[in-house]
Formats: sequence, structure tokens, C-alpha cells
Amino acid sequence: MENKVIAEIRDNVSRVVIGKEKEVIDIIKAMIVGGHVLIEDVPGVGKTTLVKALAKSLDLKYSRIQFTPDLLPSDITGVSIYNQKSGEFEFKKGPIFSNIVLADEINRTSPKTQSALLEVMEEKQISEGGETYNLNSPFMVLATQNPIDYDGTYRLPEAQLDRFIMKIRLGYASFNDEVKVLEIYRHKKPLEDIIAIATANDVEELYEAINGIKVDRTINEYIIKIVEKTRNSKYIELGVSTRGAMALQKIAMAEALIDDRDYVIPDDVKNNVIGVLSHRLILSQEAKVKGYTEERIMEEILKNTETPMVK
Repeated sequence: MENKVIAEIRDNVSRVVIGKEKEVIDIIKAMIVGGHVLIEDVPGVGKTTLVKALAKSLDLKYSRIQFTPDLLPSDITGVSIYNQKSGEFEFKKGPIFSNIVLADEINRTSPKTQSALLEVMEEKQISEGGETYNLNSPFMVLATQNPIDYDGTYRLPEAQLDRFIMKIRLGYASFNDEVKVLEIYRHKKPLEDIIAIATANDVEELYEAINGIKVDRTINEYIIKIVEKTRNSKYIELGVSTRGAMALQKIAMAEALIDDRDYVIPDDVKNNVIGVLSHRLILSQEAKVKGYTEERIMEEILKNTETPMVK
């Protein structure tokens, strides 16, 4: 059976984003473990619509930051302004102080501005003028980006890529789903009809439920065997970090919760290896020359790693 709250959120979003149930579930997995998601694809496939639909499905504070070449770090986090009456600096919070933040076209701004999100995404706080400001809970960054070979885009720093628990690609809808999109959107705007069906308390309860998911030692060993192979491959210059291994474990636990199980099975790991680990790799020159992709290399590693038997 499927977790009821999660199923309701998925169905609500799927009324707007047609035929992308798997991608919607992937984002929900990240949400219930307190992670962030990078959505990469060409313009016009529904990246921003998907994020807006999720935000409207949850009774949470939502903000959107449009990343542009002239965006400054203070435009994201906030800025200290001098108050002439009090004679002191006052911190004016930026749009990052929300529950769900849409970082739209994140790779269209400079690496300096992108790095403003590093502390925010990892520690869920902002340091400014000797003070530390905690962000709201729950907190999630959903970033969209166009493929890096598009004009006016920058590659995200490796340290920031590592902070996204998953990277997903929407891709084009199937023939029948795209016909359905034309039929539905011709007469109405489904996004306007979305209502909130879950609250912050519902999300916090999912956080707590994750803590009850059991992970056998053999599952942890399976994860580390996969991770170690990324560090020893001639096709990979930089392999998966310990943060990446922890991310895979968390997402596997989320999949177990979604399936209404209190324990992780090997398939929970296998089903999420590509989405959780691929974007953390830096390929060697040999891999690039041979035309290998991160996804293809991870598929080979997974194929060559023995699946454990878990009782």
C-alpha cells in the first residue's frame, strides 16, 4: 500500500503536470527527508509548473527567485540596512526565508551568486553581520536549470551540486499525455484550481516517520560498495562523497515509507542510484572522449555490484 498523504500530494500535482508521476514522487521523496532537488531540462517541459503545483498543494510559504546575470547574493539572502532612527543596522530578510523556494534558472547567474545558497541548503541558516538567522521549517529548494551548453548559462559549482539530494529530468511527455495537455490547457488553467491538501504539520510528521524506517547493515554495505566504485573508476575524476552516500540512504528510506514499509530493501537503493548519485560525478577526459555520460557509468557500476540478500 501507498502512504495516504503522499499519494494525495502526488495526485494533486499530477492534475497539473500530466504524465510525470515518477518525477513528482522523486521530488516528494526529497521533501520528506529535508532535501533539495535540481530539475534540469530544456525550456517548456513544465519544470516551473511542477514546482508551483507542489507549492500550492502544501499550505506552506512559497517564494520564487528568478536567477539572472545581475542577481546579487543579497538579493537572495537579504541585506542589512542602516536605521537612522535607532542608529543600528537592521537585517531585511530575502526571499530565501520561505518553506519552498523556487530557484528558477539557477545556472543563469554567476557562480558567486549561486554560492550564496551553500550555507542555506546545508545548514538551513544565514550568517549576516555576526548574527545567525534560522530558516523556516520545513525548508526546501527546488532549482530549475537549462542544460549547461545553452547560451548564457554557467556550470554549478561541485560543492553546490553535492547539496542537491537528487537531480531529475522531466523530458518530453508521451504522445498521449501531450495530447491530453493540449485538451486540458485549451479550456482552463489547472494550476489555478490547485488547493492545499497538506500542512507543515503533515510534512513534519513525515520527517518523524522516516526516523522509524529500519536499514539493515547489508543495505549500508551495498551503498558504500556502489560509492567506492565511483572513486576507483578510470572514467570518473571525482567520485561520490560521504554526503552522497548518506543521501542515497535517506532517499531509499523515503521510498520505503512511500511504499508503506518500515524497512529498506535493495530495490529501494537500486531505483534511486541514478537520480541521487549521477550529478555528483566529474568525468575523466577518457570518459568524455568516449562519449560516456554520468548516467551510463552509474548504470554499469550498479550492474557490476552484487545485490545483497536481506532478511
